[in-house]
Amino acid sequence: MTKHVLFIVTNAAVIGPHNRKTGFFFAEVAHPFDVLDTAGVAVEFASPAGGWTPYDAYDEKDPAQKGFLGSEAFRRLNHSRKLAEVDAADYDAILIPGGLGPMVDIQRNADVQRAVVRAWSTGKLVSAVCHGPCSLLGVDLGGGTFVRGKKLTSFSKKEEYDYARDDVPYELEDALRAEGAEYSSASNWEPHVVVDGRLITGQNPASAGPLAKELLTALREQA
Repeated sequence: MTKHVLFIVTNAAVIGPHNRKTGFFFAEVAHPFDVLDTAGVAVEFASPAGGWTPYDAYDEKDPAQKGFLGSEAFRRLNHSRKLAEVDAADYDAILIPGGLGPMVDIQRNADVQRAVVRAWSTGKLVSAVCHGPCSLLGVDLGGGTFVRGKKLTSFSKKEEYDYARDDVPYELEDALRAEGAEYSSASNWEPHVVVDGRLITGQNPASAGPLAKELLTALREQA
């Protein structure tokens, strides 16, 4: 039986007081898509506004990124479904990739929070990488914050110091810790994936492919 994963992708093209160009981090969509598509998993795309999804940090020397840029899936991504019109329970998992864009329109977005709650409450997998775990902030399942007591990771404060400290509205690591997450990280830009039951998170771009492999394993273990 074919598994289905919904990627929830940013529509934000700029961030911060210096109008820094942004979007989703290209590898964080391309690498998970490559892993899942190769395994026969169906991937669909949604975004808060629907339609166009700007990207950042494309590397033409990376075969997975180059292949994705020229794919039918990339064209579908740029005609993404409006998230409010999608039921996350129709999918076996959701995946929220990073980039700085999610810190504009994914974090504390009501439709994104509803998608997380809907996926989780119907027994599905929830995954996010890099700045994507900002989607988990403020999510309430009725018994306090979603991340409280959960083991997870995200782009670290140390990494942000070298990357976009002057552009982001807050430190994601600090915000997750403040809501009670059991946060961990590896050295800067090194792969790090945390699996806590149905929650799967990755630290940075290098973690996107490994996260997708953990997600694939979990999908195969689903009933």
